[in-house]
Amino acid sequence: MACAGCGTGVDGKPSGCKSNGGCSTGGCNRLNVFDWLSNIPLGDSLAPFDIIEVSFNNGSRKDFYRNVTKQLFDKGEMVTVEGVSGFDVGTVNLTGELVKLQMKKKRAEDTPEIKKVLRRSSNDDLQRMADNKAREKDALIKSRAIARNMGLEMKLAEVEIQADGRKATFFYTADDRVDFRELIKVYASEFRAKVEMRQIGARQEAGKVGGIGSCGRELCCATWLSDFKSVNTTAARYQNLSINQAKLSGQCGRLKCCLNYELDTYLDALKEFPDDVDTIETSAGVANLQKRDIFKSLMWYSYEGSNKQYPLTITRAREIRQLNRQGIKPDELKPVEVMTAKPKEADLGFADVVGQISLKSLEKTAQKRKQKDKDRQKQQKPGGEQKPQGGGPKNEQKQEPKQAAQRHERHERHHPERKNKQEGRGKQGQGQQGGQPKPGREQQPRQEQGPKPSPNQGQQGQQGQGGQPKQDRRPPRHKPRPNQPNNNNKS
Repeated sequence: MACAGCGTGVDGKPSGCKSNGGCSTGGCNRLNVFDWLSNIPLGDSLAPFDIIEVSFNNGSRKDFYRNVTKQLFDKGEMVTVEGVSGFDVGTVNLTGELVKLQMKKKRAEDTPEIKKVLRRSSNDDLQRMADNKAREKDALIKSRAIARNMGLEMKLAEVEIQADGRKATFFYTADDRVDFRELIKVYASEFRAKVEMRQIGARQEAGKVGGIGSCGRELCCATWLSDFKSVNTTAARYQNLSINQAKLSGQCGRLKCCLNYELDTYLDALKEFPDDVDTIETSAGVANLQKRDIFKSLMWYSYEGSNKQYPLTITRAREIRQLNRQGIKPDELKPVEVMTAKPKEADLGFADVVGQISLKSLEKTAQKRKQKDKDRQKQQKPGGEQKPQGGGPKNEQKQEPKQAAQRHERHERHHPERKNKQEGRGKQGQGQQGGQPKPGREQQPRQEQGPKPSPNQGQQGQQGQGGQPKQDRRPPRHKPRPNQPNNNNKS
């Protein structure tokens, strides 16, 4: 079974059809009447109703036609019917006994003047209809430009061209009456078809344009709503809605049609609330009615000059009003405690760490890291670049000041001859303090590090103090080999 509005279907199954005859494939945008009598067989003496309902232009226009061909048409089939000086192609929307109820609802009479169904649509009919439907967008643009050039205060909403191209219907909206006698002549010569001008309202225009409402669903006027009833602000007041024109208006600029949907339910609920309890008196003063909570059956009162509101039940409000008629003022209102239960938070099994990590903590960590790098550079380079020791690789020495001093003192105690050389160099340096140091030389404390000497080496060094040691050509920073005897002790 194909879609009722557009006839789309694959292998006998509807393609994307919704309930009630709607279709989500884009072929039709209207919900149609569900034929619940289609599976009920008629009696032998009864003949099926010979009038069917046909929809045009994706369901935006529907009309009744008499089936004189005596063929059985299913819902969704394309049929060719009589048009104005030609033929038109539409989709079968409703058949059978429900057509009688639909004609009664729309106040259509069964007269001999009803147009007839000619045949099932052939491929030539469908191809001709597709060619003429492709002209509608260009015709709408041209017609708007012509009306604007003639200075007519009207807005063209839609152009519908008949399947054979012999008639064009122009739907427009206007606040006042429009004299379009000259406009019709221009349209007839421009489009070479019979022109019909049809005025519609703002709600019908919104239904033809379509859109999504504030509820998130497609507009009612573009899907299923065909009867537009008057809507006023009284319906909003009965439902305790704020009179906000922006929120209560639809895309057509009028009040939303859905304001009437639940109005009867609210009116039935308001019958339980008394009408003569707008003001009640207590010993604390006069309390005025502020609002009615229909769902909880509560009435909210507040004293004059106070913003605090007290919820009362309907029974309590009637009791106080009955006491006031007897001249009695109760001591208190006895309001109801309204408890607002908070929804239980579900344990999702993970910890929320949002906000625990801030940029400030990251900045502090970066500052500490930079400060440590600076301290290391100062320790490695107290007055310049540090020279490598011995013949080893040129690696940077990371020594603390106290540890370096202790090692230097220990080294001088075991090698006193080097201490004398350093003292001589210190005297020469004191004599040159007044002048500038020689260029290209860096004045740095020389640090030497090596293994501790053995006790035998210490005794040999003490014995060699009495003689005069020879000059050693090796660099003073080199250490004596542990297994080589000291040559400085020569007698």
